[in-house]
Amino acid sequence: MNPQYKIAIIEDDVAISQMYRLKFESEGFAVQTAENGEIGLKLIKDFQPNIVLLDIQMPVLDGAGALAQLRKEPWGKDIPVIILTNVGEEEAARELEHLDVHSYIVKAELTPRQVTERVKDILVKS
Repeated sequence: MNPQYKIAIIEDDVAISQMYRLKFESEGFAVQTAENGEIGLKLIKDFQPNIVLLDIQMPVLDGAGALAQLRKEPWGKDIPVIILTNVGEEEAARELEHLDVHSYIVKAELTPRQVTERVKDILVKS
């Protein structure tokens, strides 16, 4: 994996965020995290990640609101975004269908290794 790849993890659950941070760093990614959508948008603008893992349900600014704002920005309209959530994909898909989501991951259904494989697949294709 290219060590130049950068991933932003926008997730309010610190334990989950750190678990993914450690897994992606062990795979050679540069990782930065944010605990809500408002901080996440600033992080994405400054860090310019190759891909974003975005939780839906967060305080301050939820994932749907953050993604809507991200897609309005010239610097954010083309960044691949994976929704990382415990909200069912059908429910999340209706809310986000017009915002160019690359993949949905239900946290309880995939291991961190499976999530990193999905991210790598998306990066290779983009």
